[in-house]
Amino acid sequence: MPEPTKKEENEVPTPAPAPPPEEPNKEKEAGTAPPKDEEEVFPPNALPPGLCSRALERKDSEWSLGESPATEEQEKQNANSQLSTLFVEKPQTGKVKVGGNITFIAKVKAEDLLRKPSVKWFKGKWMDLASKAGKHLQLKETFERQSRVYTFEMQIIKAKENYAGNYRCEVTYKDKFDSCSFDLEVHESTGTTPNIDIRSAFKRREVKQQEEEPEIDVWELLKNANPNEYEKIAFQYGITDLRGMLKRLKRMRRVEKKSRAFAKILDPAYQIDKGGRVRFVVELADPKLEVKWFKNGQEIRPSTKYIFEHKGSERIMFINNCALTDDSEYYVTAGDEKCSTELFVREPPIMVTKLLEDTNAYCGERVELECEVSEDDANVKWFKNGEEIIPGPKSRYKVKVEGKKHTLIIEGATKADSAEYSVMTTGGQSSAKLSVDLRPLKILTPLTDQTVKLGKEICLKCEISENISGKWTKNGLPVQEGDRLKVVHKGRIHKLVIDSALIEDEGDYVFTPDAYSVTLPAKVHVIDPPKIILDGLDADNTVTVIAGNKLRLEIPISGEPPPKAIWSRADKAITEGSGRIRAESYPDSSSLIIDTAERDDSGVYKINLKNEAGEAYANIKIKVVDIPDPPVAPNVTDVGDDWCIMNWEPPVYDGGSPILGYFIERKKKQSSRWMRLNFDLCKETTFEPKKMIEGVAYEVRIFAVNAIGISKPSMPSKPFVPLAVTSPPTLLAVDSVTDTTVTMKWRPPDQIGAAGLDGYVLEYCFEGTENWIVANTDLIDKTKFTITGLPTDAKIFVRVKAVNAAGASEPKYYSQPILVKEVIEPPKIRIPRHLKQTYIRRVGEAVNLVIPYQGKPRPELTWKKDGAEIDKNQINIRNSETDTIIFIRKAERSHSGKYDLQVKVEKFEENASIDIQIVDRPGPPQVVKIEDVWGENVALSWTPPKDDGNAAITGYTIQKADKKSMEWFTVIEHYHRTNATITELVIGNEYYFRVFAENMCGLSEDATRTKESAVIAKDGKVYKNPVYEDFDFTEAPMFTQPLVNTYAIAGYNATLNCSVRGNPKPKITWMKNKVAIVDDPRYRMFSNQGVCTLEIRKPSPYDGGTYCCKAVNDLGTVEIECKLEVKGGLSFCRLLLQGVPPNIIDSYLRDLQSSNPEEY
Repeated sequence: MPEPTKKEENEVPTPAPAPPPEEPNKEKEAGTAPPKDEEEVFPPNALPPGLCSRALERKDSEWSLGESPATEEQEKQNANSQLSTLFVEKPQTGKVKVGGNITFIAKVKAEDLLRKPSVKWFKGKWMDLASKAGKHLQLKETFERQSRVYTFEMQIIKAKENYAGNYRCEVTYKDKFDSCSFDLEVHESTGTTPNIDIRSAFKRREVKQQEEEPEIDVWELLKNANPNEYEKIAFQYGITDLRGMLKRLKRMRRVEKKSRAFAKILDPAYQIDKGGRVRFVVELADPKLEVKWFKNGQEIRPSTKYIFEHKGSERIMFINNCALTDDSEYYVTAGDEKCSTELFVREPPIMVTKLLEDTNAYCGERVELECEVSEDDANVKWFKNGEEIIPGPKSRYKVKVEGKKHTLIIEGATKADSAEYSVMTTGGQSSAKLSVDLRPLKILTPLTDQTVKLGKEICLKCEISENISGKWTKNGLPVQEGDRLKVVHKGRIHKLVIDSALIEDEGDYVFTPDAYSVTLPAKVHVIDPPKIILDGLDADNTVTVIAGNKLRLEIPISGEPPPKAIWSRADKAITEGSGRIRAESYPDSSSLIIDTAERDDSGVYKINLKNEAGEAYANIKIKVVDIPDPPVAPNVTDVGDDWCIMNWEPPVYDGGSPILGYFIERKKKQSSRWMRLNFDLCKETTFEPKKMIEGVAYEVRIFAVNAIGISKPSMPSKPFVPLAVTSPPTLLAVDSVTDTTVTMKWRPPDQIGAAGLDGYVLEYCFEGTENWIVANTDLIDKTKFTITGLPTDAKIFVRVKAVNAAGASEPKYYSQPILVKEVIEPPKIRIPRHLKQTYIRRVGEAVNLVIPYQGKPRPELTWKKDGAEIDKNQINIRNSETDTIIFIRKAERSHSGKYDLQVKVEKFEENASIDIQIVDRPGPPQVVKIEDVWGENVALSWTPPKDDGNAAITGYTIQKADKKSMEWFTVIEHYHRTNATITELVIGNEYYFRVFAENMCGLSEDATRTKESAVIAKDGKVYKNPVYEDFDFTEAPMFTQPLVNTYAIAGYNATLNCSVRGNPKPKITWMKNKVAIVDDPRYRMFSNQGVCTLEIRKPSPYDGGTYCCKAVNDLGTVEIECKLEVKGGLSFCRLLLQGVPPNIIDSYLRDLQSSNPEEY
């Protein structure tokens, strides 16, 4: 509901009640606000009950009751309230800077108060600040016993701009009430503070800083605005405390205006009880004016609830059956003017119809305090000694409501519950006293004295007439509960239980009930028969002593009284004295002493204890031990390359202690230095010495070890020499297979050893059998062998062994069965890298080209040159199982051309081409002409030679000769054009010129000379500038260096290179398998001075394929392709760098993969 506003222009002033005399303003303590200026104060006590809180916010308004006048009882309450001034010191208006702290203090005299009064702090109209306490707001209260004054403080910390406004402090005590309003002004400081709503600040939320707006004088707006615009202005400019601003506005002088439309306006406020009827009346100056009624800005239409009447110039509105929702602001408009009022609807007070009664109870009983009120399910508050009781799940207090009946229930009452209890409603209260006392205590079962054995349970039990707690003491000290001692309280029975009684548990025990002076005593006596403690001995009570050492065996004993100990051996008592074997006794132990133990001292010794509580005995076995005898000489049963296996028998006498293990030593036969082989004891009677040198004789010996020590060494073993078989052969693979034979190949063993390698044995067995057949009757030295006489379509397993003087090695198996049937392998040609581009040789040089291939059975090879059969008289062709060779002893230019190779295996075929270019020196230029002579210059031109030597002309060399001497001198070398200008000639001389052609083989053998001579005239001539035609530099794209088929290694970057020229500069596009490569991070493309490069980062077999480079400009398009094949592994790279042909590498890798598929 919006805050009510007041129309001071239209109100008719009525005398207000005189304010009570105030005490002089006292000086505030540090941090409090300064005293407020003189201000008109209207105590809320002058208003009817129920309107006090709202009157505080409307204290400048006048009040008029509706058709429900106040009763006599209300008038009495009003009269009493006018005299109920509780404040001794009221909070005063204060000022503070943004970010500063301020404290407001209210003091209440407590001389006539039986309990602490209730104080509430408010901001604005309804906001209770008690729930907003936090880092920005703190509430504090103290009580001075000497002056009997309650001090209540409200401290605002780090004030902000929107904290400014009107505040209110209310104090209540029973039927007394007092209130005081005060203002807080917050001024801007030098720092920038965000404009935060105080409600949000109290909610502990962060509020974003509002955007800065132009400064507007809100006071001027309020002074010059109509009251009906106050709410609009407050909303527009974020005024949260409009009432405080209006209170300040009241002090300012205003010019009262007389209403032209209304002869009589509405009263400032009306009050009506809930369910009553209220009547609003205005009188118009002009009865013809149209009147409209509004509620909170919304027009009211006639209905059964709202009734309108016209009586002359009076306009009347009735509101029937008023509810709490009708509590609002109302105004009526006539023409351009309006007048407003406030309607307050109050609920009828709830009365206490049945008062509380004083109650007496005993501790532990259930107490119920009952009362009845005038309304069902009314809001009722309970108090204990003036403090409100808040029931809840964890509270001892429960409230039961049955219609008008309210009951306060206390379960298990205690003395602390004795107090004055009161119940309060909105219209009354009642109080009663509760007294809780103790019942007389009776001892039903007293404690009894007990005697228990050590380790048994002690249980002290008593029973009293009341279910109350108590305390246990032992020898006057409180008993502390633990894992062994438990205190049990169940109803009226109390127990003290001690598990496993100890000697220290003996004493005087007393149980004392709480709140009573009665004690229940009992004595506990603990007895302990004699015991022999053998915890330090073995399970069979055996004590071991080394021969020659002294034994002192101390056995702990216990018993009450201390028992007497007697030692004996074979029914012969051992006395206490100074003999070699003697006994000693002490209160808590008994000792047996043997000086210089001997083997005969071994035996069973008996200790016997006796006291008044009983008797105990124990047998103790004493064992005298020594080092064992040496073992017998060990035997060497097996010998390897650097190891042997030896065993031995345990020694005959173990020294009276079990053999723990053995130490082993060895030495070379020619040496006297023994070396220990194991630092950890060997538990078995076998051992395997290692790391010996092959071919060297060794001896070994043994030491036996028991708990006492190490025996003497055994006799040495017989000498032995380590020799070992080789490791298995490696890389067993199938070389070839026919219908009746299988050829296998392998690599020598990795480790051969000192015994060397005598040869190999190749064995095979048919699939489904385990009968291995030796393929070679005699040892073979080679690492390749053909197994013959095999049935066609059979499957065999193959293994190979290496044999030397030590025997045969472990076999190397071929991983899968081999089918005895010739396998067709499609042909494949491996063109070397240097033959993938044009192969160039000079005339007269030899041509020797090796082209590897593969295929099974042996392929058929066909060579052609430029589509025709090769003349074998000029070109020699030699074929083998793995490659073909083209050999030209002396190359001629006629040997240039395209050579096609076809490899065919049955229906499979593979083709490849090689371009061979045989070059020679070019012929001379055709014609050399003197185009012009001027000054010291001669312009020459010539035509290219007819014969370029089967290679591109790379340049020309120009020479000159004086006609007189005819000695030739070079003028220009490596000149690329077919015209040139010769300068700096001697005037008066006559010159001849000649030109040589040049290609990659060198200069032409002959030169072409000018037919005429050029005379350099002495007299000057007029120079005629030659006319040059513009040269057309445009050119379609053309690859000057093609792409070549390339091998790449998996995991290593690969590059494809080519060069292109063209004008305008062509656009380069790279493609893989006819698909353009765009934005792929695995590829990088470069182009520099016409050289195009494609880099493939760490390729995999997936990156293999056909790559294409495409060049495009306005004059045309050109493409060039190459194949990229990616090989995997470092082995291929290393073999390729070593110069091994690729077809051999590929065959080797396939065999390797088939022999060891798990590693690849």
